[in-house]
Amino acid sequence: MSQAPPLVADDAAWTAEDDDRTPETLRWLRTRRRRHRRQRHRDLAVVLYTVLLLAAGYGSTFVYRFAQHLHHDALHGDTGAAIGRALPGALVFLALAAALLAARDALWRGPVVVPGPDAAWLLDQPVDRGRVLRPWFRLTAGLALLAGALAAVAGALLLRITGLSPLGAALAECLPAGICLPLLAVALATQVESRPRLARRVRALTPYGVLLLMAVAGQTVWAWSGHRLPVVEQIELWSGPWGWAAQPVVHTAGGSAPGHLAALVLLVVLTAGALTAAYRRVPAVRNAQLRTRAATAATVSSVLWSVELRAAKLAVSEALGDRGAGARRRLPMPRGRYLVVVWRDAVALLRAPGRVGGAALWTVLAAAVAALGVRADGAARTIAVVVALVLGYVAVGALAEPARLEGDDLRRSAWSPFRFATLMVQHAIVPAALGAVLALLAAVPFAFQGGAWALVVMPLCAVPFAAAAVLSAVRGPVRTELLFLGVPTPMGDPGFLVFLVWYVLAPLISVTTLAIAVGSLLAHGFAAGAVAAFALTSVLLTAALLALAYRRAAKLRGH
Repeated sequence: MSQAPPLVADDAAWTAEDDDRTPETLRWLRTRRRRHRRQRHRDLAVVLYTVLLLAAGYGSTFVYRFAQHLHHDALHGDTGAAIGRALPGALVFLALAAALLAARDALWRGPVVVPGPDAAWLLDQPVDRGRVLRPWFRLTAGLALLAGALAAVAGALLLRITGLSPLGAALAECLPAGICLPLLAVALATQVESRPRLARRVRALTPYGVLLLMAVAGQTVWAWSGHRLPVVEQIELWSGPWGWAAQPVVHTAGGSAPGHLAALVLLVVLTAGALTAAYRRVPAVRNAQLRTRAATAATVSSVLWSVELRAAKLAVSEALGDRGAGARRRLPMPRGRYLVVVWRDAVALLRAPGRVGGAALWTVLAAAVAALGVRADGAARTIAVVVALVLGYVAVGALAEPARLEGDDLRRSAWSPFRFATLMVQHAIVPAALGAVLALLAAVPFAFQGGAWALVVMPLCAVPFAAAAVLSAVRGPVRTELLFLGVPTPMGDPGFLVFLVWYVLAPLISVTTLAIAVGSLLAHGFAAGAVAAFALTSVLLTAALLALAYRRAAKLRGH
């Protein structure tokens, strides 16, 4: 009886590469997508051309005048020396901020973002994941490299304009940072995207990273004002790649960086190693994660084209999945219905402590800018006051998220025993009260320095900001028809400016009115009568904004 021939040899000869259909699959897709790719490239070229035209037409004059003014101040003032003093802290701040932004971006998007069809179909086929995913990694790295190179050129021009360094030397010393730091950020983001445990750590450590950035920003402002901390600066410059990249720039600007060559070598070696490790790690990104990120990126892109910025923010927030540590904390139920809105808003903030922390940080930053404005004069004082008020609005606006959620979907107000307009007005109570408390705490250092007026003025700014935040929450659907009015002017169609004013009307009214009131207060030397007039202005402004919010909410609801 004959035996069947053994099949061991054939089985042993088979390898996983026998099922690899990557070359023919990618070739077939390139053929099928050729027409779509050409159209997409043409659309992208039109968008880039429009952006460059607007930037050159409207921005070139402002940039030129700013450069001339900066050069004049550097020659006849202390601007150049102040920039030199603040340079170590400022460069470290920018590098740390880039790293934090890259890590946060990797939580919802990441360097490796493939189109939806690729994530849903192609990666489930017998193809080499590396050949599919790595081109997107290279694209992200290339775009980051381009942005870093442009930033390096801008930094070199800044050093040249302020007289801190010749253009050639400045460009040679800025380019290493402009090349290595973006690539390091991409490498970090790749590791975060491909490692769920690292992503969880990024979520948990983000508040501490923000605190660190605030500390470095405070040190930079302190150095700008003439109070340098040399020991702290040296620790920063040697604490990691964020400081290594800054050392050549500090050296060429005349600062203290004797080991800048060694720091440059460390930076290049670390960048090469991190980029190589990230490149090898790209295929480890999971398919389910890629599908989710592709869907989120498509949603954000579509709503941005329709100027639905709020919808884009909600999509990103949902993808980030940040959850407050106090998610199960509660407050005693109120006995009367007139406190139920206040109770709900307070519980919402208690369960999202990150919003309160963010509001506190923005308040501190606003107070720091306000302190600079009090010491300055002329145009610098006006700019500082406006910036401080804008930061204050951002701080209070972070506390008004419940109002925005009610305005996003009117069905959410079905629980309320009040009319929608009355409900939205009541949403201003908690942001106003908590914002006033934070502003009062930020005003304490002013009081210790003899500025007792700040204990009254700064909390009074929070109340109209809360009303403005509620007014923005009932803005309604985006009126894209305002973008194209068809009215010819020497400056072109004013539709974009009209749309921008409509979109930021509430903060524009509040910040402008309070800036005028603060300017009058500064001009009168914080006299009692001037402070009383400011308080009256704050009350009237709050009443007007709440009246507008009530009217808009009633119109939005239909009753």
